[in-house]
Amino acid sequence: MSTNPLLESHPLPPFDAITPEIIEPAMDELLARNKAAIERLVEEGSHTWQGLAAPLEAINDQLSQAWSPVSHLNATMNSPALREAYQACLPKLSAYGTWLGQHEGLFKAFQTLAQSEEYDRLDQGQRKSIDNTLRDFRLAGIDLPFEKKARFGEIQARLSTLSNTFSNNVLDATQAWHLDVPRERLDGLPDSALETLAANAQAKGVEGYRITLDFPSFFPIMSHADDRALREEVYTAFVTRASDQGPNAGEFDNSDVMAEIVTLRQELAALAGFDTYADYSMATKMADSPDQVLDFLGDLAERAVPQATEEFRNLGDFARDELCTETLAPWDTGYASEKLREARYAISQEELRPYFPAPGAVDGLFRVIGKLFNVSFRENTEAPRWHSDVRFFDILENGHPIAGFYLDLYAREGKRGGAWMDECRVRRVRGDGDIQLPVAYLTCNFTRPVGDRPALLTHDEVLTLFHEFGHGLHHMLTRQDVADISGINGVAWDAVELPSQFMENYCWVREGLDLIASHVDTGAPLPDDLLERLQAARNFQSAMTMVRQLEFSLFDLRLHREHQAPNAEDIQSLLDSVRHQVSVVPRVEFNRFQHGFSHIFAGGYAAGYYSYKWAEVLSADAWSAFEDAGVFDQTTGLRFRSSILEQGGARDAAVLFQEFRGREPSIEPLLRQSGIHQSA
Repeated sequence: MSTNPLLESHPLPPFDAITPEIIEPAMDELLARNKAAIERLVEEGSHTWQGLAAPLEAINDQLSQAWSPVSHLNATMNSPALREAYQACLPKLSAYGTWLGQHEGLFKAFQTLAQSEEYDRLDQGQRKSIDNTLRDFRLAGIDLPFEKKARFGEIQARLSTLSNTFSNNVLDATQAWHLDVPRERLDGLPDSALETLAANAQAKGVEGYRITLDFPSFFPIMSHADDRALREEVYTAFVTRASDQGPNAGEFDNSDVMAEIVTLRQELAALAGFDTYADYSMATKMADSPDQVLDFLGDLAERAVPQATEEFRNLGDFARDELCTETLAPWDTGYASEKLREARYAISQEELRPYFPAPGAVDGLFRVIGKLFNVSFRENTEAPRWHSDVRFFDILENGHPIAGFYLDLYAREGKRGGAWMDECRVRRVRGDGDIQLPVAYLTCNFTRPVGDRPALLTHDEVLTLFHEFGHGLHHMLTRQDVADISGINGVAWDAVELPSQFMENYCWVREGLDLIASHVDTGAPLPDDLLERLQAARNFQSAMTMVRQLEFSLFDLRLHREHQAPNAEDIQSLLDSVRHQVSVVPRVEFNRFQHGFSHIFAGGYAAGYYSYKWAEVLSADAWSAFEDAGVFDQTTGLRFRSSILEQGGARDAAVLFQEFRGREPSIEPLLRQSGIHQSA
């Protein structure tokens, strides 16, 4: 076992050496080591920071450094052998987490530390870490009798397996479907989309054009394809993924998986002493209660639904008058919306693409961050990586590295859809006194470059790049030395989107776009008239977009608040009810959006999807400070860095926001930024 690279210390993960057969033995060894080490810590009875908290952090960081690259490879380079090894470890890791969270000796040791004279001498971050640890012990069922503790652990293990199954089903369903079509069925598609579909076909050794359900393929069809029957066929395949409907009905069906996940979450919450899983979820949120969140979402709905209804009525009028479409179907709305956007603002995503070659957009991102936060970037071509697409960069301050990140921009087979930031290394003080620098994974699924040309991004993709990098900045610019509250760790989930949504603003203003956008052939900046049209179109159908997010948020919160043991029909009925309340777009009976809703069934957003809107209030209000001072005012930028980005979870998010803004957050900047003009 000594030659297993997952058991050795590495500055960065040795991706080339991580093969499926070494994963489970490494995890078995590490888990056994950790448990033995924790038992020794408790037996030695040292209830001090250095004798208890610091060594426990080191133990768990070693496990994290081994598991993080395995989990990341499973998401970005999925294969049957890797998936099997990954799945074999999930129950063991879950059991370890339950054992740790219910270890009475460890709990009592932390209680003693919290009540000691040393506690008052510790710094703020250390005290917050101890407080969070005691809270998490209680949320893990530390006070339960033996039988209920055992059941709590069984539920956690089963939920871990079910979430992975849900994710696998979505990935498999996405990759199981494709459609090969001749060129004549693709009228209306821009050249960039045709090149992508041709490359899909070429990669599989077939003639013509291949449509898949990956976003760079799916989205252009829904937005640009003149062939209505084609749009319907692709739409149907997409919205029925992993369900009992559609072309692969029942093959990767998440119906029972969803139902069991919700049922077990509610049982888990009840064991922990909460009325519902929504209440359990709020214990680590900025919001006080599910009722407060429902009031917040209801207020936004009252303001947005009338405007969204008017926006959809205008779309229907346009479709009838200009497109000869009497009644809009779901597969028509994206297409008609793009036509209306072009007619109203004379702008399209395709017109913007030449100004956002991917290398230039990345360089522009770095320039924006450099101006705001006084850091610079340096690529490291020697860093180990998992695919030739991947790049690694150091972040420098005064010429010295303070963090690093992997950048993986393009969609490919075996890579989970969507975009995300994840932790590779967390900033912490090691036992030798040195700082372990934070390292992030930044993953997107943009359209790949074709031939010798760089990938040309849509403006929406540039927004995604800035969004995920905002999460990365939160992780990488932290100044916290304790892992539990370093970066995004310990940050209330409904505040964690603040930096990501804040960074998107630079993609809308001239000062930011002058650093980001330059024509792929001429290097020319974005012309004034194009910028004016882009800005004018920013709030195109903004209320429709908002009510779509409210639909997701209300469905998620009500599902985890109202249903104790739902079946798939109950879940569908609830979603139908929410749609009746806030949705304005047409619906079809076979739509099974929930079967692919990975955020809440396979991610960290269960009873927390509202966090996007909650944090958007914070980010819009934070941006208004830059609007007042100047969008690149470095004093304001450094204050945002010191008050928000550097603090991690050391202090409550509400306190940090008030420190930055000088007051409690206001909803008005969000309404203004979103173009929502209806009053409640």
